[in-house]
Amino acid sequence: MAIHWLDPADPHAPFPPVERALREPDGLLAAGGDLATKRLIEAYRLGIFPWYEVGQPILWWSPDPRAVLYPEHLRITRSLRKTLRNRPWRVRFDTDFATTVGSCAAPRSQSAGTWITPQMMEAYCRLHAEGHAHSVEVYDQEGVLIGGLYGVAIGRVFFGESMFSRRPDASKLALVHLARHLQAWGYPLIDCQLASPHIMSLGAELIPRPRFIRQLKAACTSPGHAVPWRVDATLEIANWDPAAATNPSDARARKS
Repeated sequence: MAIHWLDPADPHAPFPPVERALREPDGLLAAGGDLATKRLIEAYRLGIFPWYEVGQPILWWSPDPRAVLYPEHLRITRSLRKTLRNRPWRVRFDTDFATTVGSCAAPRSQSAGTWITPQMMEAYCRLHAEGHAHSVEVYDQEGVLIGGLYGVAIGRVFFGESMFSRRPDASKLALVHLARHLQAWGYPLIDCQLASPHIMSLGAELIPRPRFIRQLKAACTSPGHAVPWRVDATLEIANWDPAAATNPSDARARKS
C-alpha cells in the first residue's frame, strides 16, 4: 500500500485515518506536509507524530501497539530512590527549553545521527513559545544542565519526545518529577510513542492503538495545567509512591 502524501502548500490537507498506517515499517502513515503549529497539534490529537532524518521528507507515524506510561505505573527502583533523596540536583520546568531540545539532539554514543533536525527544533521551540511544549531540566549544584526531557501537552496528555542524560539517572530524575506533577494535575497519560528498553524499564507498557486513540479523545479535550509550567515545591518527590494515588475507576477506564 502506498503512503499518503500531504501537500505542503495546503495547510488544511487532512491526515488519513490512522488505521491506514503501514504494518511495515510499523506505523508509517503519511509523508510531506509541514511542521506548522496547527498541523502538529492536529497530529498529536489524532495519535500521530513526526519522525524523520535529515534528507528525508517529513514522515508521520502512528504505530500499533503504542508505548505509554501511566504516572501511577512509574517504576522507581531502589537506586533511583536513593538518587532522588541524596543528589543535590535541582529540577526546573520551562526555563531553558531550547537548550534542552538541543541537548536531546546531540549525538549519542550509540548513534552517530539524530532525528531532531534543525527544522524540528525550530518547530518545537515555536510550540513552546505558544504554550504547547514543555521541558523538564535537571541542574547540578553548579547550575549546569545535566539532564532533562521535553514534549508536547494537549489537554491532559503529555506526549514525550526525547530525553538526555549527562550524569547517571539525570533523565530518570526528570521523568519522576514530570510524572509526579502530571499525576497531581490530573494527567492520566504520558505518550512514549515507541517502545525502548529504557522506557519500558521505567514502567511503560504497550497498548493497542484503538485503545490509545480512545484515551486521547477523552483526555485531550480536558483543560490542561496553566502555562508556563513551574515545579510545585509542596509535592513530595523522594518518598512518592506512584501507585498510592491510583483511582480504581481510572484504571478500569484505561482497560476499555
